[in-house]
Amino acid sequence: MGRRSLSGAEWAAMIMAGAHNLSRHVDRINALNVFPVPDGDTGTNMNMTIRAGVAELERRPSDEAGKAAEVLSRGLLMGARGNSGVILSQLFRGFVKAAAGLREIRVAEFAAALQHGVDIAYKAVVKPVEGTILTVAREAAREGALMARRTDDLALWMRQVLRKAEETLARTPEMLPILRQVGVVDAGGQGLVCLYEGFLEYLQAEDPAADARLAEAFATAARQAQADVPSGRAETARGHAPVQAQIATESIVFPYDMEFFIHRTSPSGPFPEAEFRRALERDGDSVIIIDDGDTVKVHVHSRKPGDVLNLALAYGELTDIHILNMRQQHRGIIGGQEAGSAVGGATREAEIRQPVGVGSGAGGWSAGDPAAGDPPLGMEAATGILSPDDPWPASAAPGRGVPQPHFHAHEMAPYGIVAVSVGEGNAELFRSLGVDVVLTGGQTMNPSTEDVLQAIESLAAEHVMVLPNNPNIILAAEQAAKLAGKPATVIPTRSILQGMAAMLAFLEDEPSDVNARRMAEAAERVVDGQVTKAVRATRINGLDIREGQYIGIMGKEIVSAGDGLFDTVRGLLERMMENGGDVVTVLTGEGSDEEITRRLSDWVAERYPDAELEIRDGGQPLYPYLLAVEQ
Repeated sequence: MGRRSLSGAEWAAMIMAGAHNLSRHVDRINALNVFPVPDGDTGTNMNMTIRAGVAELERRPSDEAGKAAEVLSRGLLMGARGNSGVILSQLFRGFVKAAAGLREIRVAEFAAALQHGVDIAYKAVVKPVEGTILTVAREAAREGALMARRTDDLALWMRQVLRKAEETLARTPEMLPILRQVGVVDAGGQGLVCLYEGFLEYLQAEDPAADARLAEAFATAARQAQADVPSGRAETARGHAPVQAQIATESIVFPYDMEFFIHRTSPSGPFPEAEFRRALERDGDSVIIIDDGDTVKVHVHSRKPGDVLNLALAYGELTDIHILNMRQQHRGIIGGQEAGSAVGGATREAEIRQPVGVGSGAGGWSAGDPAAGDPPLGMEAATGILSPDDPWPASAAPGRGVPQPHFHAHEMAPYGIVAVSVGEGNAELFRSLGVDVVLTGGQTMNPSTEDVLQAIESLAAEHVMVLPNNPNIILAAEQAAKLAGKPATVIPTRSILQGMAAMLAFLEDEPSDVNARRMAEAAERVVDGQVTKAVRATRINGLDIREGQYIGIMGKEIVSAGDGLFDTVRGLLERMMENGGDVVTVLTGEGSDEEITRRLSDWVAERYPDAELEIRDGGQPLYPYLLAVEQ
């Protein structure tokens, strides 16, 4: 009979098994690391993060599952390193809520924990990207929720969760263009799969009486791994260049990987997370903020680390500051050197461990370990990031609010682009076309003027183009453009597919007025249609429509209706193609059907053999199919 529950000690042993398996594959994971930057340290960061959690479990053991989960979560949060490590720490915070007050964890709680973790991680990441560890975790959690209704056997359940994670990992190159470009799967997703493999190894142990011995074996292996920290360099086969070599060092737009804690010594209210995020995004990305009450964990990739630290100083004392130059790290990988930040000629990451308060000048920062023979270093020497041309603003004094990053003209991108969309697939399509900020929209979730304005202001760009992609949003977008503190142009796109056509016409080297004209003209050439269900009975354009029937809408006009989805889509497309068309684009959404989509593809190929057909998964709700015809 399979295992049905885990005590706190058993659950900790399972975590240690996962940590041990992850540590065995660090170099393999590093070698896959090309996103969000090709710095080759995802495996190292995930390993250091999970090791911190394991160390805390060993230091504060508990036979109660709920308490063990709290211990692990705290250890992971405090030890989280890098994008992947911080996300990993958030995925495991779900166990705290699912196991609260429990002595044992069963399948139901395990499944709930995975889903809670996914929800928490997606909230922590400012701009979630599909094809990453988040996608693998989400799909595995969905599978876990389904399997929890079918079995209470932990090993059998975990086997299915792992299978789904592996399947999703294999599909990550389809979702993220950079992975497809270099021919690898997502590194963070691979790390999560390695953890799940270790969990399953423990749960499948045939001798339950050997749990204590197995736990000790895994703990010993984890301790041994701590004594041999991987270099973080992406290893590759002899004679073959690492995958990171396929990406130019200069493509790392925000080169400084920063992590630190803000200790709010005298908070006057809730931490203003949204405001702080916006400030960091003005000249940075990969922003992750975890508000844990009096302690706030911050991760960001930035061009101006001095400004980031000054922003944070307004809220409290900074500790455990880590700043890594990812461009230097990338050069080290492709040049065969060990990666790190320059410290007095050495190649290692600068770690500033002393508490820092407002008023600490550059000479007040220190790095290195005097006991180990490392002399104290000023911050300039420790990180190589500050210079007389990059001063610390004086606006970090208490009571002056949040100091804003100061930009220089050469740091501003010529363009930033904001688009409104709905559906995960559509959002990813817009990002792949070069959109910087995708706002969630839809018939009942239209972004406000303030939402659009904040998106415009968040971009370090000289001119921002806005694609509302819905007639109900155009007015709000135009109002936001008028209020913005930088030039912004609204392209009056009325649908998602018009917005995509506009993006295809965008040229970064052209002046803004030329781009505005090109994009608007491209959008106008699109005949767009949508299929949805009627919410009430009506008679219009000679069509008797019953509530619940499918209807096909071209522009603002209902042109087809019926009980059958295929016939409705076909009737709509026939009207859209009356004047011909060179390209037909179909975005599938909720309620679409694979067989109907295949039939539609065959019908278009037969009826319009000269037209190019492109079908993408848009994921939009309410509309099973969105269609566009371009001439």
